[in-house]
Amino acid sequence: MATAQEKATPTSFASAAGKAAADGVLQSWTDPSQDPITNRSSTSVSMIRPVSSLSPDPNTKGITIMTRAQTCHPLEPLTAAEISVAVATVRAAGATPEVRDSMRFVEVVLVEPVKHVVALADAYFFPPFQPSLLPRTKGGPVIPTKLPPRRARLVVYNKRSNETSIWIVELAEVRATTRGGHHRGKVISSEVVPNVQPPMDAVEYAECEAVVKDFPPFREAMKKRGIDDMDLVMVDPWCAGYHSDSDAPSRRLAKPLIFCRTESDCPMENGYARPVEGIHVLVDMQNMVVIEFEDRKLIPLPPADPLRNYTSGETRGGVDRSDIKPLQIIQPEGPSFRVSGHFIEWQKWNFRIGFTPREGLVIYSVAYVDDGRGRRPVAHRLSFVEMVVPYGDPNDPHYRKNAFDAGEDGLGKNAHSLKKGCDCLGYIKYFDAHFTNFTGGVETIENCVCLHEEDHGILWKHQDWRTGLAEVRRSRRLSVSFVCTVANYEYGFFWHFYQDGKIEAEVKLTGILSLGALPPGETRKYGTTIAPGLYAPVHQHFFVARMDMAVDCRPGETFNQVVEVNVKIEEPGKDNVHNNAFYAEEELLRSELQAMRDCNPLSARHWIIRNTRTVNRSGQLTGFKLMPGSNCLPLAGSEAKFLRRAAFLKHNLWVTPYARDEMYPGGEFPNQNPRVGEGLATWVKQNRSLEETDVVLWYVFGVTHIPRLEDWPVMPVERIGFMLMPHGFFNSSPAVDVPPSASDLDLKDNVVAAKPIQNGLLAKL
Repeated sequence: MATAQEKATPTSFASAAGKAAADGVLQSWTDPSQDPITNRSSTSVSMIRPVSSLSPDPNTKGITIMTRAQTCHPLEPLTAAEISVAVATVRAAGATPEVRDSMRFVEVVLVEPVKHVVALADAYFFPPFQPSLLPRTKGGPVIPTKLPPRRARLVVYNKRSNETSIWIVELAEVRATTRGGHHRGKVISSEVVPNVQPPMDAVEYAECEAVVKDFPPFREAMKKRGIDDMDLVMVDPWCAGYHSDSDAPSRRLAKPLIFCRTESDCPMENGYARPVEGIHVLVDMQNMVVIEFEDRKLIPLPPADPLRNYTSGETRGGVDRSDIKPLQIIQPEGPSFRVSGHFIEWQKWNFRIGFTPREGLVIYSVAYVDDGRGRRPVAHRLSFVEMVVPYGDPNDPHYRKNAFDAGEDGLGKNAHSLKKGCDCLGYIKYFDAHFTNFTGGVETIENCVCLHEEDHGILWKHQDWRTGLAEVRRSRRLSVSFVCTVANYEYGFFWHFYQDGKIEAEVKLTGILSLGALPPGETRKYGTTIAPGLYAPVHQHFFVARMDMAVDCRPGETFNQVVEVNVKIEEPGKDNVHNNAFYAEEELLRSELQAMRDCNPLSARHWIIRNTRTVNRSGQLTGFKLMPGSNCLPLAGSEAKFLRRAAFLKHNLWVTPYARDEMYPGGEFPNQNPRVGEGLATWVKQNRSLEETDVVLWYVFGVTHIPRLEDWPVMPVERIGFMLMPHGFFNSSPAVDVPPSASDLDLKDNVVAAKPIQNGLLAKL
């Protein structure tokens, strides 16, 4: 992912350059997968100790600056050149030409360094310099003269052998890929992962569609339904899931869904309005052949619905509204945020953004600058790591629709370019994203991530009825987002940062319903009839947010715990003679099994992530509160096949101690996996202690969708999410520091100007 030039005005920071004293004690780096502060072994990168022996540059106000400027922060996403080098390195390592030709590149991502390396980079190599990030050690921390080399992790599928392998490649100073293959990386490790299938790729989807449409029995089946033109046919290859041993990952399988448009000259026609049912197709995606085909039941295609289309202008369903006047959002002095690479500063927040093919947007190193206490960490890493969409119709083919849109397809790889004035309004800073395609080439999604400010109504207000005086603070938030399309649905993922210290995670669901066809005169118990011969099955959407927290913790500190809070009604008696008493009761979640929790709106249940060593002015431990929004649990029996792969859906909250290799709640490869001994539900069986550690929260939230008539032909945006709110983190509300709004609105084009307040009442206008 890379910043797009001429899309905003980033603030440039001073370069990290200076001269270190030569009389320090030379040390050496460790393996980047280890702790560079506490473990030391011999490699080629030297380190200097102690900090006090380094000569500060008088122009940096006492901050030590290293001898060599680093050009790339260790959390910067891989550049297009780095991806090319990583792919070329792995391909060159293939044993034979046949092996090299059969390599398919599913994913190339940055190997994220350990937290101490990130802290070191932020403290001494990249402005704004933050030396306080490093833990205090006897004699001072060890400071290297340069950071360790960047590494890439590649998931490679061998189309010839049907094997999946993981490669780690060390990248040197990569500036550009040359024709001669210079600047190649170094293979650190490679490992074949047995009995798994990696995510599907868009190239495979296109090939699968072509294979099915060219299959003679399929063409004959479509003729029975009155379709001769294969250009009208849409084949959506869905992953097979895991329903029986026949779905085992020994074969790479897809079970496509079929749809059909009505007019070949209308490319924007909504083809999902005409599902083709009764046809069973199974495709071997390794060899790209149809291995099973059956025309099981002839169900007529739904008639052409005049309301099916969604394009602007005059359509078959009516005309666009014409009474909307322009609405402009302008910032004549530019935005209030500052950008340097992928480092963001806004109000008192600062953080870094990244992007991966699987998760999409990643938020790193979230901190709040508190005037009295300096930079205060909140979280090390925030992202959406999985989503599951199970359907509630037991009929074929809908019972097997339970997509893992992150693990089977990739949220990031399905992201698309955003358009100013449509997807985002205001002063926008866009970021591009780079990915490898299936054959190893690099593709760029321009304007993939949107960063902008939004007005968000009133932050707080109070009016004194005695004096008639009022104080108002206008709310503003910083929004970071991306949007992806997975088949028929669109998902917008947002992280909002507020001026009063809140962080909101929000998902916006929209797009087009996945439909089923009905025989004439029939209805379906498990869905909503939305047009003649057409129904929308009931289904659910679940999202998993992984939050690697660090509330008031510097790197290396493990001082967080999680407390559950429930409101209890006081028992009738002498302490509750009026039967009106209730109170909040806290319970420390001491272990992983105890921390498997569900939402309970009846008790206003929420959870607090606390620092066990830091207190506020009242002597209370500082913390952040996870406040649930609307939520649900799976509406499926305990023996449902999809729950074998998605056991993490059985609870809304899971808490684990940080482990570097525990990233995905359903395991790394959920595609066609029976899910035995992998994933979140297995990890917590260790029942590790949570009383004081480096905690990771896995919050599962979802929505149950009972389609409405108004969800056709498009589904208006539905919003779900949750809030991280400061709880005893500040000594007083940060909202007080927000600049007040003008007391008298006397703008040039206002229809009505505000009048003075008299006798505590608004004067009549």
